[in-house]
Amino acid sequence: MLRRRPRLGALLRLFTTSCRRSSLQPPQQPHLVPPPPVAKKVPFTVSAHGRSWSDPYHWMRDTSDPDLAALLAAENAYADAFVGSAGSGGLRSRLAAEMRARLPPSVATPPQAWGPWLYHQYVPEGKEYPVLSRKLRPTGLVGTLLDYLSGSEKEQVLLDWNEVAEKNGYVHIGSCRISPDHRFLAYTVDTSGGELFSLQVKDLQSEHVVFSSPDKGIVSLAWARNSESLFYTVCDETLRPNQVFCKKLQSDEPGFLVFTEKDVNCCVDITSTKDFKYVTVNSNTRTSSEEGFFLDLFSVSDCTSQIDPFCTDVKLYFAYIHDLQVFVIESDNVREGLWPIKKRVDKVQYFLEHHSGFFYILTNAPVNDIKTTTEGYYLARCRAGKSLLDRWQIMTFPGSDCTIEDMDIFHDNLVLFLRRNGTPLFCSINMPIDVDVQEPKELDDLNPWFFPIPSNLCSIVSGSNNDFMSSTYRLVVSSPVIPDLTVDYDLRKRTFTILHQEEVTSLSANLGTVGLQPNVSSIQQNLQLVQNSQSWSDLSKLFSCERIEVKSHDGVLIPLVILYSREAHRHGESPGILYGYGAYGEDLDKSWCSERLSLLSRGWVLAFADVRGGGDLSWHLAGTKANKINSIQDFAACGMHLIKEGLVHQNRLCAIGCSAGGLLVGAAINMLPDLFSAAVLKVPFLDICNTMLDPTLPLTVLDYEEFGDPNFPAEFEAICSYSPYDNLSPGVCYPPVLVTASFNDTRVGVWEAAKWVAKVRDITCTSCSQSVILKTNMQSGHFGEGGRFMHCDETAFEYAFLMKALGLGDTTMT
Repeated sequence: MLRRRPRLGALLRLFTTSCRRSSLQPPQQPHLVPPPPVAKKVPFTVSAHGRSWSDPYHWMRDTSDPDLAALLAAENAYADAFVGSAGSGGLRSRLAAEMRARLPPSVATPPQAWGPWLYHQYVPEGKEYPVLSRKLRPTGLVGTLLDYLSGSEKEQVLLDWNEVAEKNGYVHIGSCRISPDHRFLAYTVDTSGGELFSLQVKDLQSEHVVFSSPDKGIVSLAWARNSESLFYTVCDETLRPNQVFCKKLQSDEPGFLVFTEKDVNCCVDITSTKDFKYVTVNSNTRTSSEEGFFLDLFSVSDCTSQIDPFCTDVKLYFAYIHDLQVFVIESDNVREGLWPIKKRVDKVQYFLEHHSGFFYILTNAPVNDIKTTTEGYYLARCRAGKSLLDRWQIMTFPGSDCTIEDMDIFHDNLVLFLRRNGTPLFCSINMPIDVDVQEPKELDDLNPWFFPIPSNLCSIVSGSNNDFMSSTYRLVVSSPVIPDLTVDYDLRKRTFTILHQEEVTSLSANLGTVGLQPNVSSIQQNLQLVQNSQSWSDLSKLFSCERIEVKSHDGVLIPLVILYSREAHRHGESPGILYGYGAYGEDLDKSWCSERLSLLSRGWVLAFADVRGGGDLSWHLAGTKANKINSIQDFAACGMHLIKEGLVHQNRLCAIGCSAGGLLVGAAINMLPDLFSAAVLKVPFLDICNTMLDPTLPLTVLDYEEFGDPNFPAEFEAICSYSPYDNLSPGVCYPPVLVTASFNDTRVGVWEAAKWVAKVRDITCTSCSQSVILKTNMQSGHFGEGGRFMHCDETAFEYAFLMKALGLGDTTMT
């Protein structure tokens, strides 16, 4: 196992009662905090590959054990007392009040047209969750008058998340799909936090539920073109989507089985083509990413208020899906069976759309007899005929400096999602593409229109864009200094229109603590520009935001985005937070977040390290399995850079990691316990060795591709070498750490956080470990409770903890 070689000072600390770390922090005000809870130990031995070791906290795996419930309750009381004493007792509430004050009373998306309707979502004033609604599109002056007289211009509420939450105490809407004829709404809902989603279909004319699936664990939904049948996937006991069913709504018969994936290493996903003519069935060896492409009201970013109508889709699928096998089925002719597009090939992927008798395919399949330097996807097509699926025609390669990441298709346009030198790009190409093309074309030969984007630091999220006949494409554009912009791009005219920019209220109150009142009016003026012109509006005059590259241990350059207030930052003195994730091919979210203003106004530096394990395919693979150590070394290198360059004080650097990012931060702390002065680990994956050895746990087998299969000795040793739980150093001073967990989490068991905290308190420095605390949400699952006000409260708790840990209280940098 990875053990950092003890230095002389570390050896001396084993024989002394003094704590070196405590001398590095400023003295804090005395406070009354009870001693931390002590978890019981139960002898238990784990064995693998001829090795045995003790795990006295294994008993926590039994979540029905009343001792665990009692321990978590005691830990919550201790965490509340610890954080509650910060800033003379009121820091957490002051931070929460600041964050809530920045939120507008209500939030709404601009309506988006689809067929005869305008759909949108909004959060009513004072509510936590969104409401999905629609109204008929105006049809001219006469039509508008008739609509008004008939009352049909009134808004129709389709689904109110708040009602579900009030009835059940918890709500998580997964997939949400309107039928092609706009009569039915199919949606999946989880009311426990365990992600065992149930399916309901609502008739929007009668407003009654016409179908409720008896199955739990529904993941993907896809409508047939005639709106009479609904396809859906069902999970097995390990939360692996493995079966596809089709239900005819007008029939009393249960849904019939369309496809079963028998390989336990594979799972299935389904999607409708944009024109609803076909349903694709994707069978692959990877699923259930962490935050992945999960897209709902409060998961587009850490704290965004942007809402995406009828696209609150829990897409439990990786950015990089290996060994993909794709089938298509005519959505109105299910009995004809599946058409296989290609057989499964190692590390080959296919994504398919349909247009005018052709299947357009994004793939990285090997190309015979064609020289190309392109990594990643290229665009191909074939005739949409069962006997013609093997006759592919390559349309275009993206170029040596560019990669294609995804696509969307319309009657008159193809939209490609690209990345060039780390910068996200979108472009549209007129359809249909010349059918007589014989040789692959360069992308520029197809006369693409690249969407104007404000900067290379932007996060870009597609809107719903459900209307196949539309010539308008919607994006939500954001960055650390650009509040969310909703932009419509006219694909015919090649122009764009800014529809809305996220409102940031109470700016004077929020930024006044560092003397920024003179600039408040300019901020408001910048935001007002959206209504008066097509200018991009940002706050870059107030906040510095730059992307640099940091050299890691092996010379590889790691992207690092650094954000701070130009007024409040103090060189060599400021505190800072380094964020990391580094798994599943996912980049860190760096979109606008108004909650961060509470730290930026106090002089904090916020840095985002896109370490290996995230990013594009090659960057992702460089941080998986035996290469996982690269992610950890990358993160440490970025932290040391912040201190070396004086951006952050050497005793004021913190770290935050969520889920697989918690593994990253936990492993980095084990490697360099003096580097970080505090950390927050949110639903962290800390006990990776024991979890990966148990194939009965949800998602374990599917994670072999990411972290390695411990049934193979070499991969087992690699996992053991960095496992945060198994590499804690006895007697060493660990920094203050807030660990959060969710009792109903099926992705990362609540016991992982509880075991790690108990072991830290047991074997590391007794004095320091009193500042390691555990906070468990006893109702929610992996993604938390999701409400916008609740999110403010959770973030305020984290920020108050970090300020207390650094001894800063509620002070600003001077």
